[in-house]
Amino acid sequence: MKHIFLLFTSIVLLFTACTQNKTNNITEADIQRIADSLATCSTDDNPYANTKNYELSEGEIKSLADNIKKIDPNLPTIGILVYNGVLMTEVTAPVDVFSKYSEDGKQLFNVITIAEKYNMLTCEEGLKIFPDYTFENAPDLNIIIVPSTYDMSEVVKNKNLVSFLQKQNEKTDYTVSNCAGAYLMGASGIADGKKIVTYIGGGKELQKIYPNLKVQDDSKVSYVEDGKFMSSNGNLATYISSLELLEKLSSKKHREYVESHLYIDRLRDWK
Repeated sequence: MKHIFLLFTSIVLLFTACTQNKTNNITEADIQRIADSLATCSTDDNPYANTKNYELSEGEIKSLADNIKKIDPNLPTIGILVYNGVLMTEVTAPVDVFSKYSEDGKQLFNVITIAEKYNMLTCEEGLKIFPDYTFENAPDLNIIIVPSTYDMSEVVKNKNLVSFLQKQNEKTDYTVSNCAGAYLMGASGIADGKKIVTYIGGGKELQKIYPNLKVQDDSKVSYVEDGKFMSSNGNLATYISSLELLEKLSSKKHREYVESHLYIDRLRDWK
C-alpha cells in the first residue's frame, strides 16, 4: 500500500511539475527524490527539534505534494535560505514584505524558502518550517536572502550550502544577509571587499575571521548597501533591509503601501 501511495504521489508531483515553466528545473529524478524524502521525513539529526523520529503521515505527504509552491516565470524570484536554528523573524520578515500584492491586487514576486534537503526544520523560536525547494531543484534566483542562527559555526562548514550560495550569487541581482548571516557571506567569499554589517556586538569577531570583508560599526549602522550586496543587524532590522530592497524592486509608492499594511508607523511611534 505504501509503495502504491508513493507511486501516486510521484505521479501527482510529475503532473504538477509538467504544468510549470521549465525555469523550475524540476526533473523526473527530482520528483522521485521529493516523494522519497517526504515519505521518510525525520528530524533525528535536528538538535532543535521538539519531537524526534517524526514521520509524516500519508495525508501529510499528499498535502505537501499537492501544494508545492509554483513559480511564475514572469516574476522575479526571491529565495530565502533556511536551516535548523534559523532565526524566525529573519525568515518571516522578507516573506511578510515581498508576499504583499500590489495596490491593484497583482502578485509582484515569487517568494520561496530553500533548504539543503526536504526535512522538517525548526527555528530557534520553535516554529516548524518545511522548505519549498532544495539545493537540487531550486530555480535560478533574482534575489537570495541569507538569515542567521545563534551559532553559525556548523552552518559555515556546510560545503553544500556555501557552494549553493556561491553559484546563485553569480546570477542574482541582489544578495542580502541579515544578522550573523554575514558569516556565511564571509565563508563563501562572495562579498570580499564589500561593506557589510552583522548583529550588534558581532562586528569585531566577523572582521577578525573574515578580514576581506569591510565590516561596518554595528553599534551605529543598522543597514548597509554596497553594490548588489545588502546587510542588516537582523531580527526586526530585517524589515529594514527587506523594505529598502522592496523599494528598489518596485517603487517608493508600493513600499509605502506595504508599510501601511504592516503598521510600520505604529511601531515607529510606539512608546
